Amino acid sequence: MEFADLIKTPKLDGVLLHDPLHGTIEGTLCITGHHLLLSARQENSQELWLLHKNVDCVDKKPFMVQNMVTGGILTLKCKDLRIISLEIRYAHEYLNVATSLEALSAIHSPELEYPFFYRPMYAILEDGFTMFRPELEFAKLISGTANNLLKGNENGGAVGDVSGCEWRITTVNKDFSVCPTYGTTLIVPKSITDEQIVQSAAFRDGGRFPVLSYRHENGATLLRSAQPLSIQGIKRCRADEAILNVVLGRSKKGFIVDTWGKGKSNTETDQHYSQWKKVNRAIGNVTTPSAILDSFAKLIEACNDTNCSADKWLSRLEASGWLSLVLNSLNAACVVAQCLDQEGSPVLVHGSKGLDSTLIVTSLVQIILNPDCRTVRGIQALIEREWIQAGHPFASRHRYACYTPAQNRPKNSGATFVLLLDCIYQLYTQFPCSFEFSSQMLILLYEHSYFSQYGTFLCDSECERHELNVHTRTTSIWSYLNRPDILKNMLNPLYEPNSNVIWPSVAPISLELWSELYLRWIIEQKNSAQTMQQIQELVTQEQELRARAIRLRKQASDLSLEMEELMIAD
Repeated sequence: MEFADLIKTPKLDGVLLHDPLHGTIEGTLCITGHHLLLSARQENSQELWLLHKNVDCVDKKPFMVQNMVTGGILTLKCKDLRIISLEIRYAHEYLNVATSLEALSAIHSPELEYPFFYRPMYAILEDGFTMFRPELEFAKLISGTANNLLKGNENGGAVGDVSGCEWRITTVNKDFSVCPTYGTTLIVPKSITDEQIVQSAAFRDGGRFPVLSYRHENGATLLRSAQPLSIQGIKRCRADEAILNVVLGRSKKGFIVDTWGKGKSNTETDQHYSQWKKVNRAIGNVTTPSAILDSFAKLIEACNDTNCSADKWLSRLEASGWLSLVLNSLNAACVVAQCLDQEGSPVLVHGSKGLDSTLIVTSLVQIILNPDCRTVRGIQALIEREWIQAGHPFASRHRYACYTPAQNRPKNSGATFVLLLDCIYQLYTQFPCSFEFSSQMLILLYEHSYFSQYGTFLCDSECERHELNVHTRTTSIWSYLNRPDILKNMLNPLYEPNSNVIWPSVAPISLELWSELYLRWIIEQKNSAQTMQQIQELVTQEQELRARAIRLRKQASDLSLEMEELMIAD
């Protein structure tokens, strides 16, 4: 297929762009294979530069005169939550542009997407695809100091080998045959054979057998997997039981946390997992990932309604159920974190297929417990490890967003990653000095997970990315984000390293609507930007004053020594 075949009118003058925040401008519209551009060709005027993949749906409103189309308005509802309108005065061009935009925004073949055509105009300082190699990240997970492990022993926590050698890296999935959604390199208990792993995979939905997600400083381990399969005649798997028994180690009990809800997913039998306590912590009354997207769509619909009363708006906000999903996700993460930190017990987290709610909870647990995950590199490594390499199907979940009508979205659509980012934002607002990155970085990740010139969020799994050679044919978003000139805009000026566990409040009153994301195209965000700029200036001023104070103290100390020497000499 050639892009030119889909572009009926590549250039059109006299198009009006209607933007709720910036008014109306007239300019020239250009359509390329991957972008829609509109420019007034005037200095300091607004320009539109839109990836076709950003367009969620196109609403058409033709102008009719005597039952004939004379032009019309195309309303583009975008995945970044923008709603913009293009007014075209001529019927033929109006229909051509509408047809082109609908076709170009509906292309779902990965190799035709922009990341395979994009070539950065800057030098790549770090290859983002090799920054967080599984071997390196897993080495951090299994490494433990003697002091931390001894501390865990004194507190009655789980204790492993001082060198962390009770775990090993396996390549049993090197050809993706054991589990098509896992990566090629995984970490499992050292005493478990590859044959046992294969047997455990056959017992779990999608082959997602228990793997190490995080190891706490006291030695307690967090694992994730999919639920057991419901197969008639198969009630147990000794290899799967062996994995959990080994993980249990010297602990008297472990916890299996189901994030999908009682009765909605299969769970391990008490008879064969007698030392593991089952805990149900559903993130919400959802049965499919698309239900999360339905909730998100209701939230954005409420945010876009600027004419309803305050009471009605609050009612719609509650009816969307979105903040309940956020609250339940944080609550589930806190329960798991308490089991690890305070009980010193191992925890296995699973939902249904282990691709959505499971990843939300395991990610939040690490942000709560591990201060490294609150740094720029740490959050990048977490997303790479727990979402991208762990097989979250970004392509399927984010093919459609909140503006596509529910009846037109497949059931594998979702907004799970958006829910994670909102939960991180809640932690950020409650602990504003404990995060190295600002909410702007979360917004950037939101956008690039839906549409991007980078290949990081392409495809549904490492297997698919491997088949398309994404790592060699595209650029990583981490290569862009970690450039000094970009990164400086993502940093939190209030950040002070905090090595403590951060326990968030899960009271409903503690939640905030993420207005910087959900309302940014409705309410002008200049005040927020100005406030952040003032904070940055105050922090810079404080640092300068501190440096000056240190210099003055040194000068005073030097003068005092000189004075003493003079007095002695006299």
